[in-house]
Amino acid sequence: MKLVRVGVSAIALAAVATTVAPVSATSAAASAAITEEFQRKAPANAPNVVVVLLDDVGFGAASTFGGPVATPALEELAREGLRYNRFHTTGICSPTRASLLTGRNPHLAGIGSVMNSADSRPGYAGFQKKDTATIAEVLRQNGYSTAVFGKWHQTPDWELSPSGPFDRWPTGQGFEKFYGFHGGETDQFEPSLFDGTTPVFRRPGKDYHLTEDLAERSIAWMRTIKSVTPDKPFFLYFSTGGIHAPIQVPDSWQDRYRRKFDQGWDKLREEIFARQKKLGVIPANTQLTPRPDAMPAWDSLTPEQKKFSSRLMEVYAAFLEHTDAQVGRLVQALKDSGQFDNTVFVYIVGDNGASAEGGLGGSLNYMGALTGLPEPEAAKFAGVERFGGPDSYGHINSAWAWATNAPFQWTKTVASHLGATRNPMVITWPKRIRDKGGLRSQFGHVNDIMPTILDAVGIEMPAEVNGVAQKPISGTSLTYTFDQPKAPEQHRTQYFEVFGHRSIYQDGWMASAFHARYPWQAFTLGNKKIEDDIWELYDLRSDFSQANNLAARYPEKLAELQATFMKEAEANQLLPLSGQSLDKSKLPDLARGVTRATYHEGAIGIPEPVIPHTSNRSWSLLADVEVKDGAEGVVATIGGVSAGWSLYLDAQRRPVFSYRVFDAAQVHLVGADPLPAGRHKLQVDFKYDGGGYAKGGKLSLLANGKAVASDTVPVSPPAYYSINETFDVGIDTGSAGGRYPENAEQGYPLKNVKIGGVTIELR
Repeated sequence: MKLVRVGVSAIALAAVATTVAPVSATSAAASAAITEEFQRKAPANAPNVVVVLLDDVGFGAASTFGGPVATPALEELAREGLRYNRFHTTGICSPTRASLLTGRNPHLAGIGSVMNSADSRPGYAGFQKKDTATIAEVLRQNGYSTAVFGKWHQTPDWELSPSGPFDRWPTGQGFEKFYGFHGGETDQFEPSLFDGTTPVFRRPGKDYHLTEDLAERSIAWMRTIKSVTPDKPFFLYFSTGGIHAPIQVPDSWQDRYRRKFDQGWDKLREEIFARQKKLGVIPANTQLTPRPDAMPAWDSLTPEQKKFSSRLMEVYAAFLEHTDAQVGRLVQALKDSGQFDNTVFVYIVGDNGASAEGGLGGSLNYMGALTGLPEPEAAKFAGVERFGGPDSYGHINSAWAWATNAPFQWTKTVASHLGATRNPMVITWPKRIRDKGGLRSQFGHVNDIMPTILDAVGIEMPAEVNGVAQKPISGTSLTYTFDQPKAPEQHRTQYFEVFGHRSIYQDGWMASAFHARYPWQAFTLGNKKIEDDIWELYDLRSDFSQANNLAARYPEKLAELQATFMKEAEANQLLPLSGQSLDKSKLPDLARGVTRATYHEGAIGIPEPVIPHTSNRSWSLLADVEVKDGAEGVVATIGGVSAGWSLYLDAQRRPVFSYRVFDAAQVHLVGADPLPAGRHKLQVDFKYDGGGYAKGGKLSLLANGKAVASDTVPVSPPAYYSINETFDVGIDTGSAGGRYPENAEQGYPLKNVKIGGVTIELR
């Protein structure tokens, strides 16, 4: 008699049959083949991979490399792995990230410039094609789980809106999980966040800080992956916003470095240099390069300037230590779970050298100063204790950045010199690396990271990815250095270029040409010709810090390297060379020619570049609303705590318009009477004074065609309110664009109001 279990599905019976049936060698092989078809497995015993990339950190900032800032996580990893003191980035943010993830030179990947400064040249357009697949995509297709937590900054402006496409978002570049932000920076207390392709709020609570959030979510993701698929390795890219501006750190960390920098930047640089020699992270014969003439000596500052500047550096140091502590949490989680021994952990201390974008005087709202609208000095001094908190958007003096780039010349963006491009790195992999605490001095570049990972995992770079033939990898695996501290370097030639500053390394020699743009300038309107730049020559085999210019002594060698640079430039899409280009006319622009656009409730996370461009002209904001009792909240907003505006109804149902031009000007317009229940037309008019860029104007708030408040501002933003905040209707994502009640719900969402439409119109 045949037995049948009533209610058990055929699928369940098949599963039982599979479990109890005898398995032959032939059927086992066939089963494995079928499984492989549906589930790609990583190589046996393949390691997990964690890549940590900090933001805007100088070679001499962290204690591990002689700096004044305690970095215990980096110290611990250095004791257990290898330190690299001749590792290089590209000199600026987006190109470093593109090169790291693709293994190609940044211009070859189409991201030779920071995304905010992209132009139509193929190497600078900020448009990564599918012929430069990322390490995440290759690992994902070879049995890895993949995730990125933190900063991305590799998607072109015209693809950042809710309309997509999403090919160049992290989830289109091989990362199965993305939680982080798109812009070059974000507010650390009220960040503009995305989960996948969806804008989200940070978790509620007043004890929030973004780097802590990123660490917590990274740890949770790793644990989940190993709970569900314990034999499946993962690739985690942990890309912090720290310590890029705005410099913001929890209150409990802010006083750790009180009075530690009263000696000033000149003395600090000497102290760092001495510690570096003592630690052996620089050769004993290294020379300390002098301060650039364009930066002031510490002793030239007034007592008030010194007090202000010292405080900035105190908080900056706390931000770096706090960031390192969150990396330490990742390390501890790996150790607690037993995963650490077979994890390749790459800790890159900065995507470029320290940033001088805070300006010569430092700032409480650096984006205004960077775009030519600095706050008055008296206001800076009076507000110094706000620095580092949620009400500031500040950055350190340029000379502090230079000091922490010791012993090298210059800072971030000046890719002609090592202060922009030389960053510390530590690699640990206990299962494989035996020389614990070792120092490696072979030339390395960020494009070496992808081939190093592939080599460690045991995967070859495929000739095609998703049917697209791949460009060759530019970098060289660094695994040869793991066991051979004195092995001849294999990465022998490497170019660098940012904003026309350029250099070429080959077999120990470096030729360098400084162009025109100082690193504390958002842009320069000069038209200096590339061919007028003066080249320098350095023998880095005996001159670690790039201190002795040998151009006059060895003109033939200089000419040889110049020719090599041009060869590399042609092969990597650098031509035609120029300084910083402000011409975006040949790039897509979703707002080009748009003089009127209407948005509806639910429109959130819309990047500023894709709404009608209101800078340097008159404009109006119009909103049709239907108000009920208890109405309050945001109608529409753009920007945030740095600069921006918000139209909202307060708790008394009065229309309010807040407008902030960095710390240079603020206006707060409030209607005298509450709006009665019913339909209303709210309007804001900005009548521009004209006569050039960033001029002032008159702001008027109207209700049903009647002016209810007005005021004037002496200036307006010349280009943008922010490089990271978004335009929202019905709620305020990111940091606050208005003066909302202290007890307001997160984002001050609009309640008891129906929005018919919100229109931005250019006049």
